[in-house]
Amino acid sequence: MPDEDQDNSQKTEDPTQKRLDDAFKKGQVPHSREVTSLLMLVVFALIMIWMAPSIMERATLNMTRFIGSAHDFHIDSQSITGISTQVLKSVLFLMIVPVSILILIIYVSSMIQHPIVFSHESFMPKLERISLLKGLKRLFSMRSIMEFLKGIFKITLVAVVGYIVVYPSLNEIINVQNESIMATMLLLLQLATKMMIGVCAFMSVIAVIDFLYQKYEHIKSLKMSKRDLKDEFKQTEGSPEVKAKLREIRNKRAQNRMMQNVPDADVVITNPTHYSIALKYDEAVNQAPVVVAKGMDFIALKIKEVAKENNVPIIENAPLARALYASVELEQEVPFKHYEAVAEVIRYIYKLKGKNNKKSA
Repeated sequence: MPDEDQDNSQKTEDPTQKRLDDAFKKGQVPHSREVTSLLMLVVFALIMIWMAPSIMERATLNMTRFIGSAHDFHIDSQSITGISTQVLKSVLFLMIVPVSILILIIYVSSMIQHPIVFSHESFMPKLERISLLKGLKRLFSMRSIMEFLKGIFKITLVAVVGYIVVYPSLNEIINVQNESIMATMLLLLQLATKMMIGVCAFMSVIAVIDFLYQKYEHIKSLKMSKRDLKDEFKQTEGSPEVKAKLREIRNKRAQNRMMQNVPDADVVITNPTHYSIALKYDEAVNQAPVVVAKGMDFIALKIKEVAKENNVPIIENAPLARALYASVELEQEVPFKHYEAVAEVIRYIYKLKGKNNKKSA
């Protein structure tokens, strides 16, 4: 027991997405029974209000017919069987629609709270489920105590709502024996409707609170220690998916850094559309021009776009662009075999800059 407490006290970190996904695959999802109960109660109330006139009419007709022919009624097995069969058919006919809708509501309430999950692990036998010690722990756990208190509160709530609804109509209930069958059933329908509305209103509050509590308990049960986080990272770091994601992030960052170098380039050599190579030459630092950015297709167009925005000269030279793209990496100097071609481009750019400077002067 102390070891478990110590373990739980060390689990201070929120669960990772992987841990949440693993729990979901095992069927461990936050689920509030109060939300399901509320939806069932609301739908049942609506169905009863919708079907009440038909039920009352049928019940009144049967009772009137029975009372009117009471003197012809013979108490024998055949008569009792006939009446029982008729009543059973009527009840089944009236209950088919409500029961079907309530079954659908159970499914819908699960979809509202979380995606539907079918996990074979939740159906697998577990030794802890038949362990007497584990069973006693579950029986006296905080969750069980909360469920017990919640049940007591709901019973008290129904009693209070019943008192609030029934007490003002107490005189009508006492005098109901003097009323017709239809008037009596109307009174009962009114009281039942008021009670359902009151219970649904209070149950809505309970359902919201319980839903938030179940989510909190679910996250709490999946909390991790710092060691758990390290172990999970070691497991996932080697997976192909994580490696691909990290590679994608690194490439994206490298591309962003590369684009930041384009405005400082002296020239961009293009294919003109498939390749773009940005060169920068600083005589005081490098012996030859350095490739500060390069790319194919979309990235090539992006380099040209940034160059235009920053007035960097763009020269179309397809053979040189292809050769530099294939043979020179980023931040590397142009190799000796390309000196002559690159030198001509650089001289041309410097001449352009010189002319522009003279014009501006």
